[in-house]
Amino acid sequence: MWRSSRPAILLFPLLSGCNGPQSALQPAGIEAERVAALFWWMTGGGILIWLVVMGLFIYATHIRRHKEHSVRRTRWLILGGGIIFPTVVLAALLVYGLILMAQLRDFSGTTLKIAVSGEQWWWRVRYAREDGSMVELANEIRLPVGERVAFELSSPDVIHAFWIPSLGGKVDMIPGRTTQMILEPTKPGTYLGACAEYCGSAHALMKFDVVVMEKAAFAEWLERQAAPAKPPQDATAQQGLQAFLANGCGACHSVRGTEARGQVGPDLTHAGSRLSLGAGTLPTNAETFSRWIGHTDQLKPDVRMPAFGMLPADQLAAMARYLSELE
Repeated sequence: MWRSSRPAILLFPLLSGCNGPQSALQPAGIEAERVAALFWWMTGGGILIWLVVMGLFIYATHIRRHKEHSVRRTRWLILGGGIIFPTVVLAALLVYGLILMAQLRDFSGTTLKIAVSGEQWWWRVRYAREDGSMVELANEIRLPVGERVAFELSSPDVIHAFWIPSLGGKVDMIPGRTTQMILEPTKPGTYLGACAEYCGSAHALMKFDVVVMEKAAFAEWLERQAAPAKPPQDATAQQGLQAFLANGCGACHSVRGTEARGQVGPDLTHAGSRLSLGAGTLPTNAETFSRWIGHTDQLKPDVRMPAFGMLPADQLAAMARYLSELE
């Protein structure tokens, strides 16, 4: 008995590692709280069934091992403990899960809409403002605490899965379809999101940051994101802008307020203010921007952005300086 249960017992200390900014067992949103509650109820139900079945096993093989079992007693032990009891417990968990599913699909009371497109291998994020305009950014989502947010999820290439474990469950992003989900964060902080569906060679490098802010701070942030990029503040940054445009970067990327209006890659209007570069691949500073521009293919397998390592070092440095100052 001890030998058979020892592996399961040894797994319990591992639960102490189920915390942090990407843990579904440390919910920071109403939807995540419901998913976590379902997990614990299902775990409890599974443990209860296991205890009953193991209890019957011990009773039959140890307590009454050398005693005769009547047919009537044996039949009730098998039917009651092996069929009826597990069926009732599992049926109750199923009903609870179905009720929970309806709650997670309730879109009433949403005040903010965000469209997220999962693309190989980054996230296009668009905020719908009250005046009907859209604010686009990439690889980062910011949310107001205590506010229900409706997400519209899509993909132009392959199936991705949008998942912020601390805030809610996962939803697939399917080419040709638009799926939806609701999130209502309850705790300010920074959390991690990821693609939960294998989508190609750089799947593991398709993360994003989620920052939950107080409502006033969020409104100010969104207003800044809607503004065009500030002009370069010094000669080096000015040279960086010229190099950015001269080398064709504006054909794929947009920097609002400049001649760069590309729609293929991420919007870089305020790229310097984001927490990460390359969908969670690198932190954002001048050095990492230079590495990313010059060695994109080495940092992210099969990325569609070409590497510009052939450019002179001063041009790379100037472009990196310019992009890092886009805050």
